[in-house]
Amino acid sequence: MNLAVRSLDLSDADQALIWLDLLDHYASDPMGGGDGLSEYAKLNLVGAMREVPGFHGALAWLDGQAVGLIDCFAGFSTFAAKPLLNVHDIVVRADRRGQGIGRALLAWAEQRAAELGCCKLTLEVLSKNHGAMACYERAGYMPYVLDPQAGHALFLQKFIDKD
Repeated sequence: MNLAVRSLDLSDADQALIWLDLLDHYASDPMGGGDGLSEYAKLNLVGAMREVPGFHGALAWLDGQAVGLIDCFAGFSTFAAKPLLNVHDIVVRADRRGQGIGRALLAWAEQRAAELGCCKLTLEVLSKNHGAMACYERAGYMPYVLDPQAGHALFLQKFIDKD
């Protein structure tokens, strides 16, 4: 088994198509919402992502076949006064899970964060995504807690409709 994780170049049309296919694979999974990417996203996402500052991504290759991806975005920790890197998407093809691909993608993100001088990596995960949680815990991730008496942080969202 030959596993390699390489930085993503969305200006390379082949890599962009592979990345979009893997992201659609994730969005089609129940842990990714189950609906796949919208037609709008399929048509516009690659071009839009090329313009996003602070995007860092990679593809995982197993024996020459793309089997996973990781998308990260640079952020900033006000408490530490240093940059951070947020893992926004991590995808491993369903038939390739349990082979260390997720760990390799997370290791790539950790190396990139170190290169950027980041103080930490962050990510969010669905509470019932037990496989991902186990992978993250093995990689050293833990719930965000400032004071145990206050509990751990929750990830919230609010949709902004422009229609």
